[in-house]
Amino acid sequence: MKLTKFFGVIIVMACFVMTSTVFALAADTELAKKSTINKILSRGEIRVGIDAGYMPFEMVNKKGDFIGFDIDLGKELAKAMGVKFVPVNTDFDGQIPALLTGKFDIAISGMTITPERNLKIAFSDPYIVIGQTILLNKKHEGKITSWEQLNDPQYTVAARQGTTSEFVTKRLLSKANYKSFEKEVDGALDVVNDRADAWVYDMPFNVVFMAEQGKGKVIHLDKPFTYEPLGIALQQGDPDFVNFLNNFLRQIKNDGRYDRMYKKWIDSTEWFNETQNAK
Repeated sequence: MKLTKFFGVIIVMACFVMTSTVFALAADTELAKKSTINKILSRGEIRVGIDAGYMPFEMVNKKGDFIGFDIDLGKELAKAMGVKFVPVNTDFDGQIPALLTGKFDIAISGMTITPERNLKIAFSDPYIVIGQTILLNKKHEGKITSWEQLNDPQYTVAARQGTTSEFVTKRLLSKANYKSFEKEVDGALDVVNDRADAWVYDMPFNVVFMAEQGKGKVIHLDKPFTYEPLGIALQQGDPDFVNFLNNFLRQIKNDGRYDRMYKKWIDSTEWFNETQNAK
């Protein structure tokens, strides 16, 4: 090959690489511009999907304000972005459709990260890990000691529709009679009132229910039998926002803010007297 021809090939290849790099950078820039981060900053507020009623994550106090672990987390996130925190109360089974249609920017609503959900939406890293436990009717005390024993047609097991408690109940307790509820408290009270044998739900809620309403009325099989990481949900295709959320969670978990929220809402039930459920 002649030297001039060789250098010509090199120049063409270099131009191709430079052009490809320019296009890649342009594509990255366009992707960054489309990030929800920019929409939030330009709007001056972050709209957060919640489902008030899921103690101790999202509740309403006696003044009508939203309180809870997820609410405090959302407020810290808004503060980190320098914008206003705007909660958007939405039933849990409508959260993903609402997120996909832009009703809110993210959802912080005790949503478990599952492969099925992850096919539709994106998640941050887990901000807390919980699991399913069981509230058992008092008449079964000493007779039923594990969740496996409930997988029997003679038992009626309740869970909340559209949640992982329902998925787990239908998958692991498929032989039992299944009873669906729209609200957590209604399902747990069904066990108290002897209309169901067991209630399957997230450990934090069951702990709170036992402390406030279940004493002497139900038995808590308090060893979680599932692994459930809860994450902040957002629309797919936004790596910059996912990166921001993960760095935000990493920061608060190492500067004391997360520990204070955990102690306030998970380790304690003193907040219950603030809620509308308190007598």
